[in-house]
Amino acid sequence: MVKSFQHLNCFFTCLALFFCGRTALAQETVLKIEIDPAIKFQTIEGFGASDAWSCQFAGLWPAAKKDKMADLLFSTQTTNTGQPLGIGLNMWRFSIGGGSAAQGKASDIGDEWRRQYAFLQPDHSYDWNAMPGQVWFLKAAQTRGVKQFIGFVNSPHVLFTKNGKAYSTDGHCNLNFDKLPEFADYLVATIKGITKTTGITLNYLSPANEPQWKWNEHNQEGCPYNNTELAQLYRGVNEAFVKNQVKTKIQIGEAGQLDYLYDNGNNVKGNQVYQFFNASSPNYVGNLSGIDQSISGHSYFTTSPEQKFITVRKKTGEAVAQIKGLRYWMSEYCILGDSLMKGEKRDLGMAPALFIARLIHHDLVLSNATSWQWWLAISASDYKDGLVYIDKNKTDGQVYDSKMLWALGNYSRFVSPGSKRLQVKTLGVNVPEIDVSSYLQNNNKLVTVVVNPTENDVDLDINVKRNKQSFVQTYVTSKEYNLTPYKKYQDSKRVRIPAKSVTTVLSN
Repeated sequence: MVKSFQHLNCFFTCLALFFCGRTALAQETVLKIEIDPAIKFQTIEGFGASDAWSCQFAGLWPAAKKDKMADLLFSTQTTNTGQPLGIGLNMWRFSIGGGSAAQGKASDIGDEWRRQYAFLQPDHSYDWNAMPGQVWFLKAAQTRGVKQFIGFVNSPHVLFTKNGKAYSTDGHCNLNFDKLPEFADYLVATIKGITKTTGITLNYLSPANEPQWKWNEHNQEGCPYNNTELAQLYRGVNEAFVKNQVKTKIQIGEAGQLDYLYDNGNNVKGNQVYQFFNASSPNYVGNLSGIDQSISGHSYFTTSPEQKFITVRKKTGEAVAQIKGLRYWMSEYCILGDSLMKGEKRDLGMAPALFIARLIHHDLVLSNATSWQWWLAISASDYKDGLVYIDKNKTDGQVYDSKMLWALGNYSRFVSPGSKRLQVKTLGVNVPEIDVSSYLQNNNKLVTVVVNPTENDVDLDINVKRNKQSFVQTYVTSKEYNLTPYKKYQDSKRVRIPAKSVTTVLSN
């Protein structure tokens, strides 16, 4: 029996050494990359999210709790241990509602959390106190350093729609074009009213959102448009801006799916880059003084299969590059669901966070997006659509952060506006599951973001051409960490990237 136990003990010892060896071998994986600061791509404008739906109520919660939400989203401050308080979003989308909330149940939008207030009242007067929750977050964003604000419209105000509702009855455009001048004047009044009452000027206005969809299910505000109708809308808003000397730029597109930006087979609602920015198109509006030289699309429904994921983003970037000076914004995304990940069920963990980080990487690297914007900054739903989550309570409740928040923070907190994306090459052994992108800040510091969804730690060997790195600091988002300071190094030869993490490498 003693001999048998000795053999058994030897067996388990050898087995342990075998697995330890395998683990050590896995952890010794070194990924060598070369960054060339001389080869630059797009200039990053910023990262953002919208106040849609939940902020109208969350902004009425007790001060300490709404301050916590605002800090998580916008703060660039740290604790005395260096832990970031928030992800430092630098763009904020303000939903200019269609007035369905004032209609109550008569709006036919059953969930009051998806109805929207507006400053314009049913009697055509303006009440600048009508949207206190959203205005609170608008001011909170500015207080915490946000400098770029976008007003966006899901549906024209109900006073200017064909059916008097904030959704389409028949799946066709619901704007009453006879009232386009009034609608445009309303947008002017809203922009000026926000400035007068808050001191905040909207830098951009997006007058239509996801125009390709029918928006006839009356479960939220929305309005369909074809390209001809959009061009008419853009021209009408531009005319009002010129007349009233509004400096806000009109941001166009907001395609519900990326292939609508370039699909030549659909000129009615697609091929929008050509339709709006090619001078030979009857819908050309790119020469109007109020039109921003950018076009936006949403990354929904294009994340699988893998070949589609890659191809759609490459074609998006190629289409935009055909128009000199045109910029591309990825202006809305949350996990609605595909074959890789379902949107249903709230998940505060790393699985959706890694999914999102990989998507951000490809939108920036393959499509050359200059801005990346999330959908709901704050969600009360049992869905993967929020960065910060709250209980579905209009006056109080609990606040929950998510790993999706912190994963986005690896980009938004460190890839500051004005940063330029740089060329990154893999040298030697490639680990295709790992995504690496690098950015040069205005202060010449280097920011490299690494998405490692694998089960193993990896050491990154960073070679910066013509520029040896003498100081490196990493920040990690993982199961254990929330954008937390992780390790410091004197050079960039062996920078640890933990398994299942999004890691930011700051160096100079």
